[in-house]
Amino acid sequence: MGRETRVRRLPMSGPDDVSAILAAVGRGEIAPSAIRAILGKTEGNGCVNDFTRGYAVASLKAALAPLLPPGRLETISMVMSGGTEGGLSPHWLVFEEIESEAPAGPPALAIGVARTRALAPGEIGRAAQADAVREAALAAMAEAGIEDPADVHYVQVKCPLLTAERAARAGGPAAVATTSTIRSMGLSRGASALGVALALGEVAPGAVTDAAICGDWGLWSGRASCSAGVELEDCEVAALGLSPAWSGPLRIAHAVMADAIDAPAAAGLLSAFDPGFRAQLTAEGGARFVALLAKAEASASGAIRGARHTMLDDSDIASTRHARGFVGGMLAGLTGTTELFVSGGAEHQGPDGGGPCAVIWRDD
Repeated sequence: MGRETRVRRLPMSGPDDVSAILAAVGRGEIAPSAIRAILGKTEGNGCVNDFTRGYAVASLKAALAPLLPPGRLETISMVMSGGTEGGLSPHWLVFEEIESEAPAGPPALAIGVARTRALAPGEIGRAAQADAVREAALAAMAEAGIEDPADVHYVQVKCPLLTAERAARAGGPAAVATTSTIRSMGLSRGASALGVALALGEVAPGAVTDAAICGDWGLWSGRASCSAGVELEDCEVAALGLSPAWSGPLRIAHAVMADAIDAPAAAGLLSAFDPGFRAQLTAEGGARFVALLAKAEASASGAIRGARHTMLDDSDIASTRHARGFVGGMLAGLTGTTELFVSGGAEHQGPDGGGPCAVIWRDD
C-alpha cells in the first residue's frame, strides 16, 4: 500500500470561514483523518498585530476537533500567512495523505510535517532557531520519505516573533536579538530560512551565526518560505517534494525569482505542464493548475533593475505589504487566478528582492 497526496484549494470569506472545507468533507472530497497540513492566506496586515492568523487557526481547530479522534488535531500543521494586498484572494490549501493502491509511476508529490521545540525568547532570530529548524526540516523530509535534498521543492515554516511580553520574560533588551517587534519578524524568518538552507545543503555548516542572520545576504535558500506570527512559540515545518514512494497525479517544481518582476522564472514552471502557455495559462493548463506558492520582498537596494522603488520609504504601509500586492499581481497575470499563496518578507529566501516560487499541478 502506497501513499498519495491530495490538495484542495478552497475559498474563504473571512478568517473564521471554514464552510468550504466542511462542505468538501460533507461531499466526501476531504477525509479529516487524512489531513496533514492546511495553509491559509488571511486578509490581515501580515504584521505583528495580525490576529487573523490565530483567528483562522482557532476556527479550523474548532471545526475539525469533533471530526477527529483525540490527539489527532495536534498532528496537523496549520500555517497561516497574513496579507492579501492588491487583488490576492484569501483561501485555504488543504493537504491530505491517503493510502493508494496505484502502481508505481513517476515520482509524485510527497509531504512531511514536523515541529521544533518551543523556542526561548532569547533564541528567536538567532543561530539556535536556525539549528532547531534544520532538525525539524530533516525530520519532515524523513517523514515524507524524501532522501535526496534535491527532491525537496518547497519548505514552509511558520515561526514565532518577539512581543514586548516575551522580551521581558527573557530578561530585557540585552537578552534578545532585538527590542523591535517588527524587526523580530524578519530575524525569525531569516533564521528559519537559513535552518532550511542548512538542512538542504544550500549553505555550509558553520556559516549560520547570529551575526549572519539578516547580516550576510549572500546566504539564502531557494526553497524556504517562512512566515512569522504571534500565535505560536515553536516552529511548524512542512516539506513538499517528489518521491518515487508516493503515487498519484500531483507534481511540484520550483524556481527562484531573481527580482520582483522575474516573470520568466514563474512562466517556466507553468509552461512545463501547459504546452500552449504564452502570456497566461490556457484553459487546459488552468484545469491542471493546483497551487502556486511564492515569496516577495522589497529589494534592500531601493531599486528594481536600476529603477527606483519607494516601498522602503512608505511610513504608512509596511514594505512587505507593498511587495505582496506587487508580486501577487504579476503572478496572477501569469496564472489567471488570484488565489495564490504569496507571502511577504523574504529574508534569506532567495536573493535580495527576489524569492522562491513553487507550483503544484496535476500530471493527467
